[in-house]
Amino acid sequence: MTMLPLMNRREALAAIATTAALPLLNGCNAQPAKNPDADALALLDQIGENYLRFAPEGATTLGIDTGARAALRSQLADRSADGQKKIADIVRQDLERAKAFDTAGLGHATRTSVEVVRSAYATASEGFALPYGDLTVGSWRNTPYVVIQNVGAYLDLPRFLDSDHPVNDAADAEAYLSRLQSYGQQLDGERGRMQAARGQGLVPPAFLIDKALSQMQMSSKSARDGGSLVESMARRTKTIPGNWTERAKTIAAQEIAPALDRQIAELEAQRAVAKDEAGMWARPHGDEFYRWALKASTTTNMTPDEVHVMGQAELEQLHGRMDTILKGAGYTKGTVGERMQALARDPRYQFADGDKGRAEILAFIEDRLTWIRAQLPRAFNTLVNPNMEVKRLPPEEEPGAPTAYGGAGSIDGKMPGKYWINLRTTQLHSKYSLADLTFHESIPGHILQGEYTHQMPLIRQLLAFNAYSEGWALYAQQLADELGAYSSDPIGQVGYLQALAFRACRLVVDTGIHAKRWTREQGVRFFVEVNGSNPMEVASEVDRYCSWPGQACGYKVGHSEINRQRERATASVGSKFDVKAFNDTVVLGGNVPLDVLAKNVDQYVATVGS
Repeated sequence: MTMLPLMNRREALAAIATTAALPLLNGCNAQPAKNPDADALALLDQIGENYLRFAPEGATTLGIDTGARAALRSQLADRSADGQKKIADIVRQDLERAKAFDTAGLGHATRTSVEVVRSAYATASEGFALPYGDLTVGSWRNTPYVVIQNVGAYLDLPRFLDSDHPVNDAADAEAYLSRLQSYGQQLDGERGRMQAARGQGLVPPAFLIDKALSQMQMSSKSARDGGSLVESMARRTKTIPGNWTERAKTIAAQEIAPALDRQIAELEAQRAVAKDEAGMWARPHGDEFYRWALKASTTTNMTPDEVHVMGQAELEQLHGRMDTILKGAGYTKGTVGERMQALARDPRYQFADGDKGRAEILAFIEDRLTWIRAQLPRAFNTLVNPNMEVKRLPPEEEPGAPTAYGGAGSIDGKMPGKYWINLRTTQLHSKYSLADLTFHESIPGHILQGEYTHQMPLIRQLLAFNAYSEGWALYAQQLADELGAYSSDPIGQVGYLQALAFRACRLVVDTGIHAKRWTREQGVRFFVEVNGSNPMEVASEVDRYCSWPGQACGYKVGHSEINRQRERATASVGSKFDVKAFNDTVVLGGNVPLDVLAKNVDQYVATVGS
């Protein structure tokens, strides 16, 4: 792979278009006069456009809701039962088209894209055949519950409208208002599905409903009082003539707030019959749903028992490494979990309370981002300039949200990627764990990885696989360690290892709750006692596993598989192995199921070996 200097975004993406296939393609066969990839790429483009028909928000997030796609800027995905059926029909039809396409003679990169669509759409079709659920097509969030503490339009749409929907002129403002009106309709569409699920006996755990009710009541009050939905419009239309703020206020108060109240009433009806059993085993068809959710998350056919045992084994190995470092730092008494709890109480590693601590956290993040940006040429041959910003999560979302999350920005670079940090309390973060979290969510993790997809076919930019996405982000944490992030900071390295152990715990706890009848309290206790995790953090974590069954298992399964492929490649090519070329192979191959990742590494091995 030719070494590229650090360059601007436009130059980098153009370079990727010409170099991305190099570690993946075998150049021994002459290209026929007629490019066999052309028809496949045309089909992939059609499938991508069909995807945007049922997910118009995706066009806005990618910055491609312009020209022939301009109408999408005024639309939202249809969250009603009828809308979900239409999505399922499109997915099934496009799956059949992808399966029928003859991939013989395709270049490796194009064949990979067809295989990715086949995998994502087949899994989604299996999910749509289940009797309930709020399911995605090639994405990470699949849940049995249409609305709960971390699922639903009441959370997704205000954040999307403020962060992703542009308001640069009157047309954009009109599109914003159209989406505001659609927001109320989507709330009622969700409510119909919630009622249908309750009719089938599917009711979320009581403790999740209590969280959701509290958050939704905040959202309803905000809509009535002209909160974030109106403020976002007012702030961005100051120089655009028109009564935009008043119109937004009317829609929020007269259409959105009443629709939120109707959802609140439905949640209260569910709460009246809810029980505290946390897992899917206690729900109708729960075992079937969990098996599918685990498959969707890991892109494997691993059973709950296999995932559970894997988690226990990896946890033991990681705790062995942590034990050595902790002893060297003077923490010698008790289990690894007990010593990590003692470390968490050490004021040297705590941020201040309140706004002072929030400022300290943001400054810490910027320092680590500056460092890791300078290291990227040591990890990759093909470089892009990460385009990102750090933002605090909206306060109404923070109680039900994880400590942080991140994602890439738009294709044209106008909308930066975002590293969302949860700052409801500074006690969520420590000075020995925040660097690792930053590497995971931003650079070289989620945000950087997303930047490498922007020259792929549209559908590849829309599809994502949890095991790859989160496996890459954990591998990014590993790269930071290998690049020297903790060379003079052994406690920071313990924080990194604890984060990996945390993901191993997830394998144990997620399967424990949904397949082995663990209680919520058992799950929290396992994290705190065995791994020394922050009890405030893991309480929300465990609640997330209850509402997103299987999702937490993709992280460590994906990370372990990337490392297994790295070990296989090293053994196959010996002294010719170049970690930068391997990293390029993984990231330039795009977001793929794990079996497709193995094929990409096969191609790398064949190319290097020849």
